[in-house]
Amino acid sequence: IRAHAIGPNLAAILSFLSGRCHESKRTVQEVAESLFGVNISLGTISNLEREMQAALTPAYEEAKADVIEAPSKNVDETGWYQKSGLKWLWVGATKTAACFQIHAKRGGEGLKALLGDVVKGVVNSDRWGAYSRLSLKARQICWSHLKRDFQKLIDSGNVEAKKLGRTGLKVVKQLFEIWHAFKAEKFSRRALKRRMAPVQLQLQRALIRARDGPDPTTARFSKRILKIFSAMWTFLEHEDVEPTNNHAERMLRPAVLWRKRSFGNHSEDGCRFTERMLTVVHTLRLQGLPVLDHLREAIIAYRDGTPPPALLQITD
Repeated sequence: IRAHAIGPNLAAILSFLSGRCHESKRTVQEVAESLFGVNISLGTISNLEREMQAALTPAYEEAKADVIEAPSKNVDETGWYQKSGLKWLWVGATKTAACFQIHAKRGGEGLKALLGDVVKGVVNSDRWGAYSRLSLKARQICWSHLKRDFQKLIDSGNVEAKKLGRTGLKVVKQLFEIWHAFKAEKFSRRALKRRMAPVQLQLQRALIRARDGPDPTTARFSKRILKIFSAMWTFLEHEDVEPTNNHAERMLRPAVLWRKRSFGNHSEDGCRFTERMLTVVHTLRLQGLPVLDHLREAIIAYRDGTPPPALLQITD
């Protein structure tokens, strides 16, 4: 009697279809029958997912450790469902690795589960309250989110809010023009700081005027921004920090599409499969490495009890 009815090639392909292409179990079942002439039950597909998530656990821990230790990381979160109950899918991403984690909380507990008790390096994020536990020196506030906030001030129709919003968008435009020129190596980091100084001063003065102005809503917004003002410019001091959190949002986008199609997971095992597949797929893609080959090698190593293949082959 064979130890495994499904060989490593087919096991990798079926996991790829569900965990990378985000197909339903019934679709995976149909593909197995139509393309490969293999009749398998939905239960077998679930069992293969449990086996694959176990096989990918070493790779998952490798990616998580790399993100935790990284000098800078982009972090974001989005809603996820388990049996119609709301959970949160967190992601921490660097240039070469991404770690996903499904957690019951969106606050500090979720961030702690992803990055550990003591967060190392700089975290690039939005202004969600969970990140307020971090020191301002260890944060980079996303300027894409700030841009949207300034646009909302303009759209509100309030005179004071529109005035601040227009100044904010002007600053955003200047900031990115300077940043893109710097990234194109037209001048040094020292020159970047010098050119950004008047932009910083312009926004700070506008926020102070709005904070002390007659409109309470605009004043409250300005007060909140001034509290984290220094964390908006961390990218000027660190070579590996960007002014936006777009990297993390790009990592989450496929997961959001998966959630819309599947409505989340039914079990804890399903959540673990989701975490590990998203982590392995995106980490390999960031490194330009093939996904299917890794899945096959991982399942072979798991079944044989041999060392698993390395996930991280390219370092920052």
